[in-house]
Amino acid sequence: MSAATNRLAAETSPYLLQHADNPVHWFPWGDEALALARETDRPILLSVGYSACHWCHVMAHESFEDPATAKVMNERFVNIKVDREERPDIDRIYQTAHQILTQRGGGWPLTMFLDPEDQRPFFGGTYFPNEARYGMPSFGDLLRKVSSYYADHGDDIRDQGARLVDVFDKLIPESAPGDLVMNAEPVDKLRKLLTDSFDYDFGGHGGAPKFPHPATIEWLLRAWRRTADDEEPDVDALFMASLTLTRMADGGIFDHVGGGFCRYSVDRYWQIPHFEKMLYDNGALLSAYALAHQATGEALFGHTARRTADWMLADMRAADGGFYAAYDADSEGEEGKFYVWTPDEVRALIDDEAFALLARRFGLDQEPNFEGKWHLTVREAVDDPDGRIAAALATLLEERARRVPPGLDDKQLTSWNALAIRGMAIAGRVLGREDLTDAAAAAAAFVRDKLFVDGRLLATCKDGRARFPAYLDDYAFMIDALLELLQSRWDTAQLNFAIDLADALLAHFEDREDGGFYFTADDHEQLMHHPKPLADEAVPSGNGIAALALQRLGHLVGEHRYVDAAERTLRSAWKAMDEYPHGHVTLIAALEEYLEPPEIIVIRGDTANLAKWQQQLSRIYAPSRLVVAISRDESELPGLLAERKPVDGDTVAYRCVGTHCELPVNKLEKLGG
Repeated sequence: MSAATNRLAAETSPYLLQHADNPVHWFPWGDEALALARETDRPILLSVGYSACHWCHVMAHESFEDPATAKVMNERFVNIKVDREERPDIDRIYQTAHQILTQRGGGWPLTMFLDPEDQRPFFGGTYFPNEARYGMPSFGDLLRKVSSYYADHGDDIRDQGARLVDVFDKLIPESAPGDLVMNAEPVDKLRKLLTDSFDYDFGGHGGAPKFPHPATIEWLLRAWRRTADDEEPDVDALFMASLTLTRMADGGIFDHVGGGFCRYSVDRYWQIPHFEKMLYDNGALLSAYALAHQATGEALFGHTARRTADWMLADMRAADGGFYAAYDADSEGEEGKFYVWTPDEVRALIDDEAFALLARRFGLDQEPNFEGKWHLTVREAVDDPDGRIAAALATLLEERARRVPPGLDDKQLTSWNALAIRGMAIAGRVLGREDLTDAAAAAAAFVRDKLFVDGRLLATCKDGRARFPAYLDDYAFMIDALLELLQSRWDTAQLNFAIDLADALLAHFEDREDGGFYFTADDHEQLMHHPKPLADEAVPSGNGIAALALQRLGHLVGEHRYVDAAERTLRSAWKAMDEYPHGHVTLIAALEEYLEPPEIIVIRGDTANLAKWQQQLSRIYAPSRLVVAISRDESELPGLLAERKPVDGDTVAYRCVGTHCELPVNKLEKLGG
């Protein structure tokens, strides 16, 4: 096999295509590679990464482009390359296996060595250098040792694999007993833990590296609102959310020139980011900033939401309405090169007065903060009544557009698009921007038209080619996103889409014995483990979002199957929530809505009055309220909505909390705050 026949050349993943010309005889994960490994009794070298991963690029350049290293790989292993964003099922299993085998955290690139018979791993790590350094052997030496170990210790490897499977089986916590009355104890524990772990100087939780956690921010806002009318409202929760949002918006993790957020901060202060930009971060942060602006009226939060949304529209949206996955951290072989400046570069673009303002604002008059150059981060407040700073930033953006940009991963992932749809729908409603609502509706239509086939979702689309059976996150996140979109603009077709997704989720993903949802469907490829993930990770918990969304959808349309499935999910996760609440924020948010069901308001009437009522209600931050405005002309509404009929000559609102419904009202003020 030559580089010209590298099996990755036929793939759609930009990450896999980056390796199509390697001298390594790469295969994508599939029957051909697995069968070859069994037939030749060669262990599998599994390499998992993604296109925006800096150290993936480093290892590729050092080892996978090196003919000598490739020769050893080709002679001794069957080499499989996986894009973790296309196959999160594979990544999830082998990341967990790596943590069990090494007792260390995982990451990317993930390098695992598998038994060819059953794909159980027997050794692994993350990045390995091509020359011995960092206390690690050279990758070439490691390959030879692993190959020899496999040849000499086959029985030991298979015994270890069996023990590993036993450990995996124990990772799924036991469900709560059927007679347990679920209560707010996990809620209270979470609230205390967030206080204990909060950085009261710089916001966020923990130290460096510091990641944004939009789900936690939204939960803190909810905690404040829940107590806002009490004698002692939880103002500390509001402080924690607000300080974190402020520090991130002022910090270098936010792109002050172009908008949008980078993946994380390498320091405690939110100053220097890892420069990759991911759709899932920006979709979720767009939601958080828009909701925070709605809750507080803080101009900075609204400004940050607008600039994040504008960047997503300008740089992340495809012509078909879907959103792309990510931008790389590197350009021209250097991390951050696209984003950093020198004072001389900036001074050449703007006049002296504007430069003086910009320098004070963003630290260009101080020492460099990133490898001898300046990455813009807010250093001080500056009076700028004439908007000179905004004009200067626009000039820098024009100049930056002439640079070589970071690589774009232009595949479209269903779950990440769902997070973007949710963010656009919320921001459109809160900021009064119809263009954002339009974008949310177009992306939802893209998912429904391109990625929903024969009643089932697909996980990814590239160049119009949709592939891979969808995962739990795809279904759960889309239902949640559609419910937000329906609050911004009613479309019965989108509601029916949400119902179809909920039915498929219950039919193919639910653990019918113990509750909760598996990450893959019942007819998915059989891998070495069938995970039922509960914890929040870089994205919210699929089980948590499923429980939240199913409760809301169930109450909206009067479908008890959805509400019951949500309850079973919470019971299945009770032990995890109780013992490790700060890892299960999304599930605990769902638990809160189980204990205090959401308020559902259905408005029927003429279009003009509907808009007025909905705009008025949208000014109010009410996170446990779902408001939909349906024209009197809409018919063929499903379930309970069919009973929410219009009244001649009046705009009328139906209000329910859980299963308790009030008489309809025809005056807006009767709905309260």
